[in-house]
Amino acid sequence: MTDTHCHLDYMEPEETQAAIEASRDFKAILTIGTNPVRNRRALALAEAHPQIWAAVGLHPTEAGLLSPELEADLHHLAQHPRVRAIGETGLDFYWTPETRQAQYRALDFQHQLADKLGLPLIFHVRSKEGGQAETEIADWLLQNRPAKFVLHAFGGHPRLLEVGLELGAYFGFAGPLTYKKNTDLREAAQKIPLSQLLIETDAPFLPPEPHRGRRNHPALARYTLARLAEVRGLETGVMERITDQNAQTCFGF
Repeated sequence: MTDTHCHLDYMEPEETQAAIEASRDFKAILTIGTNPVRNRRALALAEAHPQIWAAVGLHPTEAGLLSPELEADLHHLAQHPRVRAIGETGLDFYWTPETRQAQYRALDFQHQLADKLGLPLIFHVRSKEGGQAETEIADWLLQNRPAKFVLHAFGGHPRLLEVGLELGAYFGFAGPLTYKKNTDLREAAQKIPLSQLLIETDAPFLPPEPHRGRRNHPALARYTLARLAEVRGLETGVMERITDQNAQTCFGF
């Protein structure tokens, strides 16, 4: 079992330790940094636990922090042997639409960094309504064509699905895949090649059914895995082996 996207540093210390203990049988967990302080927290966890790895980056809602000093810091951190991806980056028009230009600058820098270091780029894409961020990211992807990238917590947007398939994206599925109303998302999951599927939690956010309303943690990835296996008509163990291998191929754990 692999959780390819979580935020262990967003948990209280006791909660983090309990989450790590509950997922001690996982092959790998990727914990994601979102700003300079959280990048270091993610790296500290990766250094302390052999099954935990880190991604470092600047979340789109923090894009206003971008500076030459932060760029140098990210470049330095990204070369750490426990770092396996850059991000999460992308566009967030849900929380911070007013920083659109700064978000693009942060995205472009992180793309250049990922390309230089040969690391996958992790995308966060969120809109209030209308899918503006998804549409713009699809256009950006077609123009920039990153070598390896992940659409984190993929929401099923048709245009982003089309472009992601064209460019060979990895699609990360989290708790929303299990939500009763999300039939369109499950239909999208049926269209993606098995070799491009990833399982994630985004813990402590996006808990799967039947844990909605509670704090998420990596061990709950099994609920999303089981739902994805059901959607694709596979045994859960088969889907686990497929998504573990995909994670290994993408991130090199």
